[in-house]
Amino acid sequence: MMGQKILLKEKRWKPKIEEEILQLWTKEQLYTFERDTKNPIFSVDTPPPYLSGPFHVGGAIHYAQIDMIARTKRMEGNEVIFPMGLDRNGLPIEVQVEIAYNISMHDIPRQKFLEMCAKFLDQNEELVVAQAQRLGLSCNSFKHDEMYRTDSPEYRAVTQSTFIELFNKNQIFIDDRPNNWCPECGTTIADAEVEYKDIETTLSTIKFSVKDTNEELPIATTRPELLSACAAVLVNPEDERYKHLHNKTAVTPLYEKNVPIIPHHEARIEFGSGVVMVCSYGDYTDVRLFRDLQLKPINALGPDGKLTEVTGPYKGMTVNKARSAILKDLSKKDLVIKQDTTIHRTPTCWRSRNPIEFVAMPEYYLKQIPYIDDLLTVTDQMEFFPPKHKQILIDWINSVTHDWPISRRRFYGTEIPLWYCTQCNETIVPPPGVYYQPWKTPPPTKKCPKCGATEGFEGETRTMDTWMDSSISALITIFYSKDNEFFEHAFPASIRPQGKDIVRTWLYYSILRIYQLFKAPAFKYIWISGHGLDEKGEAMSKSRGNTIDPNPIINQFGADALRLWGALEASLGSDFRYSEGRLAGAHRFLTKLWNISRFISGFPYINADKDDLQPTDNWILTELNNLIKKSRKGYDKLDFHIPARELRTFTWDIFASHYLELVKGRAYSEEDTAERNAAWHTLHSVLHSILKLLAPICPYITDKIHRTLYSPDSSIHKQLFPEPIAIIDQDHPTDTLTQFNADVWKYKKDHKMSFREVIPRVTTTKDLQPYANDLKQMHNIEILEFTTKGNTQILPPK
Repeated sequence: MMGQKILLKEKRWKPKIEEEILQLWTKEQLYTFERDTKNPIFSVDTPPPYLSGPFHVGGAIHYAQIDMIARTKRMEGNEVIFPMGLDRNGLPIEVQVEIAYNISMHDIPRQKFLEMCAKFLDQNEELVVAQAQRLGLSCNSFKHDEMYRTDSPEYRAVTQSTFIELFNKNQIFIDDRPNNWCPECGTTIADAEVEYKDIETTLSTIKFSVKDTNEELPIATTRPELLSACAAVLVNPEDERYKHLHNKTAVTPLYEKNVPIIPHHEARIEFGSGVVMVCSYGDYTDVRLFRDLQLKPINALGPDGKLTEVTGPYKGMTVNKARSAILKDLSKKDLVIKQDTTIHRTPTCWRSRNPIEFVAMPEYYLKQIPYIDDLLTVTDQMEFFPPKHKQILIDWINSVTHDWPISRRRFYGTEIPLWYCTQCNETIVPPPGVYYQPWKTPPPTKKCPKCGATEGFEGETRTMDTWMDSSISALITIFYSKDNEFFEHAFPASIRPQGKDIVRTWLYYSILRIYQLFKAPAFKYIWISGHGLDEKGEAMSKSRGNTIDPNPIINQFGADALRLWGALEASLGSDFRYSEGRLAGAHRFLTKLWNISRFISGFPYINADKDDLQPTDNWILTELNNLIKKSRKGYDKLDFHIPARELRTFTWDIFASHYLELVKGRAYSEEDTAERNAAWHTLHSVLHSILKLLAPICPYITDKIHRTLYSPDSSIHKQLFPEPIAIIDQDHPTDTLTQFNADVWKYKKDHKMSFREVIPRVTTTKDLQPYANDLKQMHNIEILEFTTKGNTQILPPK
C-alpha cells in the first residue's frame, strides 16, 4: 500500500499458501460472470472434461492454459464467460461401468444400467472438479447447480431440440448403408472416430477358377473369411496377363459361386497377383466399388462381429477364428498357392483400439456433404491460434466423403427423440424444448398425424453420437435456450480452445452444426494446443499406461509451478515433454520471485517525481517497458510461452541480478533523499508490473504478493495489464552495463575477494558514466574512471 512498509511474513513460498488463496477466491466468488456488464463480453467454450478419470499432467497443462486465456481477457478489460462443464456422455463411460461391475449393459434393465453409469460419473466428477479448482481454474462457478453437465435433462433437451429442427428441415434422414462398425463397442462410429494402425497380417494367394476357360486365377487377399461375400473380381485393363479374361466369369473357392471378372483400374498390377476380389465389405474401397459397380452386397459379418449363416460352417465364428478355419480348409483342398507376411493399414476404433468392420444397417445420418464449400468459407472467417493449425481443419473438411452417421446402439447418451406408428410406419416428431426418452415414455401426441391411430406407438431405442451433444457446447456457454436476448448479443462464442487431436471431431462437428442452425461461423477465434508427452517423448495416454498424475507434483511444487513449467516448455500448438527437473526449475523461479518480493517489501511504496529518477532507475524502467510490450504481444497471440519466457529472463537475469544490486546502496540509505525515494518507487513499480504480467500464468503467488503489498481488499485478478511507463530517457546500454557487472564479479571471484571488498580503481567505457554512483556503491569501487576505449580494467588491491 502506498506510503507503508508491509513485510511478507512467510519466509518461503509453499503450496500450502495456494490452498489458502483458493479458499479466499471461493469465499469472494471472484470470477462470477456479470450478465448485465457494460464491458465487452468474451466467452470461452471451455472443453468439458470427460469424466473417465482425473487429469494427467498433459491434461492439467491444457486446462491451465485455457484458464490463462480467460485471465488474460479479464486483464484486458473484458467480462469473461468461463463456464465449468462436465462431459458425462458416451461409450467410454459405458465400457468402464461394464468393466467395473463385471456386467454387460444388454443383460440388465436399461434404467438400472443408466443409474450405474450416473453413480460412476458422480464419483469421478468430485475428483475432476476438485482438481480443476486446485489447478487455479478461474471458472465462473464451481457450485454444483451452476456447472453444466452433458447428461443433464436441460442439456439433452437442447441437443434434442437441434436434432428436431434439422430433422424437420430434412437435414437428418435414415438410410441402410455400410457403416464403420466396432464389434467391441457394439455400435456404428463416424469416419472422424476411425484411426489407422499398421498391423502385420498374412497375405494369402488363393486359387479361384475361370468358368469359361477352366484355368486357375490366383487372387491375393488378407480377408479370406469374406469369400462368401465376394461379388466380383477385378483385373487391371492394362494388365496383359488377364486381358483375355475381361467380362468372363470366375468361380470362388469353397462356395463355388459365379462372379463377374471386371476390368477396373482399382486392381493394381504390381500388388499380389494383380487380381482383386470385391467383397462386402473388406475395406472402404469395397464399399465404394459396390456402390459404383452396383453390386448386390451379402452380409457375411453380423453386428456382433461374428460370421453369419451365409458363411456356412463358419457361422458364429469371430473374424480371426473364421480366417484361420477357412485358410485351413483351403489348404486341405490345395487351394492356397502361397502366404506372405505384409503390413496392412488397418482402420481401428479410436476408443476400443480394435479393428473395425463395415456392416450395412439402417442408421440416421446428418447431411454434411452439401456443406463442405460453406464450411471452408466460414473457416476463413475465424482466426486460428496458432495460424498453422488451421490447415488441420481444412485437410479434414476436404477429406469428408460421406454423411455423418449419428445414431448409436448404446444406452448412456442423448436419445433420438422419435417414435414410430406401428399401424402406418409414420415417424412421429415431437415439439422441441423438452427432454424425451422414447424408449420408456409414450409420444407427446394422442394420435398418429398420418393415420389417426391412438395406440401402437414404438419409441426409438437408439441414442445419438456423443459429438451431437459436444458440438453444441458453444451455444450452452452463451445461454442458448435460457436467455435468447443475451444469446443474440453474445453470439458467436468468442473462442474455442482445444487440443489438436480432436480438430476433426469436436471442432469440425461444432462448426458444421452451428452453421446448419445459424448459417454463421461458430466462433471468432480458435485456439489449438499440442500434446503432453512423457519423458520418453510419447503422447500421454491412459491406454499406454504412461500418464503422470499431477496431484503429487502440485503437493510438492504447487499449481503455479506446474502452470509456469507448462508455459515455459513450448510455444502454442507444439508438443511439450514432461521433465521433473525443468518443473523444479519453474519452482525455483517462484522462490526467487518470492525472495525478491520479500526484499522489496522491506521498503515503503511511495510516489517519486520522474525528475528524481536516477539513470539506473530509468534504465530498468526502459527494460520494463520492453518487457511489457513483448509480454503483451505474446498475450495477444494467446501464446503463453512468450510472456513466461520474457518474465523469467527479465525478473531473474536483469531485475534481480543487476538492478536490485545496483540500488541497494540508495534503498538502504537512512537519509530521506530524492535518490532513495526514487529507488523505493522504482523497485515497487517494477515488481507490481511483473506481478500483473505474470498473473494469468501464476495466479496464486501474484495474488498473494499483490494483496499483501499493494491492495489487501482487491485481487490482482481484478486489475488490468500494465501499460508502458512514460520515462525521460529510453536509450540505455543494457548489454554493456550487465557485462561490466559480470566482469567485476568474475574478477573478485578469480582473486578470491568477497563481493563487498574494496577495489581501488576501475576504468571502463564512458557509456556507463551516468550510472557511476550506483556502480561504485554496488561493487565498492573507490575510483571509477571512464574512457573512450570501452575495455574494463580493474586495478587490484595493494
